[in-house]
Amino acid sequence: MTEHIIERENQNALYLLSAVVMVFMTLVVAIQPLFLRNVLGVSFEKAGFINANIHVVTELLDLALILFLGYLSDRYGRVPIATMGFLAAAAGALLAPFSLQLGMLLGIGGLGFYYLMRILMSLGTGAVWPQISALAGDFTTYGNRPRIMANTAFMMALGATLVYAVLMQIPRHAGFITVMLLTAGVALIGAVVTRRCLVDVAPKLEEERVPWRQVRDLLVGEERLRLGFASAFFARSDMVFIGMFLMMWFIYFADIVGVGQEEAAARGGALIGYAGVVVLVSVSFWGRLIANFGRVQSLALGLALSGLGFASMGFVVNPFDWFIILPTTLIAVGQAGCLVAPQVLTIDLAPKDIRGSVLGAFNVVGGIGIIFFVQIGGFLFDEIGPHAPFVFIGVGNLLLVCYAAWVMRGEIGEHRLAERELNEA
Repeated sequence: MTEHIIERENQNALYLLSAVVMVFMTLVVAIQPLFLRNVLGVSFEKAGFINANIHVVTELLDLALILFLGYLSDRYGRVPIATMGFLAAAAGALLAPFSLQLGMLLGIGGLGFYYLMRILMSLGTGAVWPQISALAGDFTTYGNRPRIMANTAFMMALGATLVYAVLMQIPRHAGFITVMLLTAGVALIGAVVTRRCLVDVAPKLEEERVPWRQVRDLLVGEERLRLGFASAFFARSDMVFIGMFLMMWFIYFADIVGVGQEEAAARGGALIGYAGVVVLVSVSFWGRLIANFGRVQSLALGLALSGLGFASMGFVVNPFDWFIILPTTLIAVGQAGCLVAPQVLTIDLAPKDIRGSVLGAFNVVGGIGIIFFVQIGGFLFDEIGPHAPFVFIGVGNLLLVCYAAWVMRGEIGEHRLAERELNEA
């Protein structure tokens, strides 16, 4: 029994916040190489390591928080946690542009202060987007979940597309500090909309401890859930790769081809914006495919397309060359599937009263994947070349396709999930 009826306003607010949180997260990553290069003076030789290390540090600190907040959302609700997360992210975004001055004042240096603000922003968004996913599960049933989750993914892709196609063009005209300050306003909008327009509808968990054993038993007993978690490990970092390593490739290759920094950022942003448009166009197709073709089958197809696209980056020498559009298209189409299918599969299999805890564990596994792949990707970027991180993650995605094929060999009919959900209602 729920305390609130889900209104159209609640559904629309969920869609809007999916875009808002993605705008914030993507913009922070996209602007980071420009800020490090032009304000904090990070050189090309250290760019891969430092940019990757910032992500690794923030993800490490996010892991325990996300898991614990998943449990707290089961106990006390998703909305208060998401609201506080947006406010924390806004505070970090407001102070980050002044890292050089404030770092000198505090005696920790500009880079040290920027690390702290990125940690604060990451902890904030780490409290938000898992709650958005959990609310999407709370608002849906087995039958309409692929469509609603696809709509949510569409809005997330729209947010990322706006960043690279529109907002990352602003540095050429108003400077990148203006764009960095804009992120604080985006987070404040998110806090207001969350507080006023979302409602908690899931049954509250009575257990006063994190339900580790229930989550573990669920994973041990359901191989499709293990596949969903494995896809989070391998595929969660894919969008970070596109946002960070592709932008770095453009910015640090600009000197070789004689292109200015702001122009390179705009060119890189345009390409990543194009990838976002491809995701937007294809995500509704994935929603229908998941509903009609199957969760696991759709996930396998998305991983295969994404893996082929990343591996094809090995043939790219100059990111300013038109050929890069081909692998980018494959990556984007595959990513649309990888964005929707694993979450739908995980929400299907998670009991309602511990859904937040299961999604918390799911997101922790994804965070570990980001740490693993981004850290190694930064090393490969510096030591082998800008194409190496993409090839590495492409091989990982293709290997996971093999595991998905293994899961499909004895897959139980998905109608049992619908029956269980009807019994829980």
